[in-house]
Amino acid sequence: MRTFIGGQEAVSANDFIELALGTPVELWLGVEGETEEERAARLDAARDILAENPNLPDDVSRIAAEVIETYAPELFNVIPIGRPFGAVRRTTRSRKGAAA
Repeated sequence: MRTFIGGQEAVSANDFIELALGTPVELWLGVEGETEEERAARLDAARDILAENPNLPDDVSRIAAEVIETYAPELFNVIPIGRPFGAVRRTTRSRKGAAA
């Protein structure tokens, strides 16, 4: 089975990410071994894209949350874990030899 998004075929996870973002992931994360000049050019291009699409960070965050909620909902089930009964929390003031 083949998957097409906006007329382009997505064959890998990176393809899906790139098509969802509208830009290659490397633009935002960089690549190993890039020079300072390449890094500066990449960041400059990223700033231009963000200036043209100020809602992009919010859209990406929403998409990421939806993916997590769909494929790993247990990550959103946060349950505070209390300290064991009788456990004492140490601070700098309670350490031996610390000034009060």
